[in-house]
Amino acid sequence: MANQASASSSLGATTGAVSSSPVISPSLKFVISNLKFLVPHSLTSDNFPIWSTQIAKLLKANGFAEFLDPKSALENINPNQDSQNWQVTDQNLATAMCSMISPAILLYVIHLESTHEIWSLLHARFQSSNRSKVIQLTNELQNVSMQNISMTQYLTEIKKIVDQISSAGSTVDPEDVMIYILNGLPPAYQSFTTTVRTMQNSISLDNLYTLLISEEIHLKVAALKFPAMPDNKSALYAFRGRGRRGNVRSANDNAPVNKSTQTSAIICQICKKKGHMANACWHRLNINYAPTQQ
Repeated sequence: MANQASASSSLGATTGAVSSSPVISPSLKFVISNLKFLVPHSLTSDNFPIWSTQIAKLLKANGFAEFLDPKSALENINPNQDSQNWQVTDQNLATAMCSMISPAILLYVIHLESTHEIWSLLHARFQSSNRSKVIQLTNELQNVSMQNISMTQYLTEIKKIVDQISSAGSTVDPEDVMIYILNGLPPAYQSFTTTVRTMQNSISLDNLYTLLISEEIHLKVAALKFPAMPDNKSALYAFRGRGRRGNVRSANDNAPVNKSTQTSAIICQICKKKGHMANACWHRLNINYAPTQQ
C-alpha cells in the first residue's frame, strides 16, 4: 500500500510538472513559421509604414495584438493565460520581429526584451523621420515641372513622388495632385489648364492623365502643320546681314502687315472654323464633338 501511494504521488507530481510547462499555441507556431512569407521585406529606413502595417495585421489576425500594447504587457489582463505562458509567447514574438529587421536598425532594438518595447521604440524613431521626409517630398511635388520631358515621363515622376509620400505614412488629396500637375505644365498648355480649371464638374486623375496625353499629341500635330512664324526683328536682322544686297529694300518693306488676314487664314483641324488652331479650340476636350458642315 505504501508503494502504491508513493507511485501515485510521483505520478501526480509528474503530471503537475507537465501541465505547468509552457505551451506554444498553434497560432504562435503559424506566425513564427510563416512570418517571412507573409512579411517578405525586412524593415529598412524607407519602408516602416508598410512593414509596421503588415506586422500589426498579422499579430491581430492571430490574437497577439495585446503584445504590442504596453498596458497589456504590464498588467497581463488576460485571465486565461498565466505569466509563464505570456513570457514564452512574448519572447517568441520578439525574436520573430527582430528577424524581420535589417542589421542597421536592429542595433537600436537588440537590447530590448519585450515585443511592445521593440514596437514602441521603432514607432518613436520613425515617426519624426517620416514627418521630415513627407515635408521634403511635398516640397518636391509642389516644384515639379514638365520642362523638356514627355508627358508620360512627367506624370510618372509625379506619381512616384505621391507613392513615396504614401510609403512615408501620409496621403495627398487627388485635387492637390491635379493642381500640382497643372501648375507644372509649360505655357503651351495654358488654354488646356484654363479649360480644366473652369470645368463645372470635377474630373478624376485617370481622366486627366488621358486628356493630357491626348493634348500632347494635338500640340505636336499642330506644331508640325503650323510651324511658328519667325520673329519680325530676327527676320529683319537676318535680311540685312546678307552682304551689300541686304541694304536693298523692297517696295513692300514698309507696307503694314494685316495680322487679321493671317489669323483668318488659319483653319482649325477640329471644328473646321477659321481664326484659331487646334490647340486653342474649345472643343478639343469634347470627344463627342462633331464639326458642323460648312
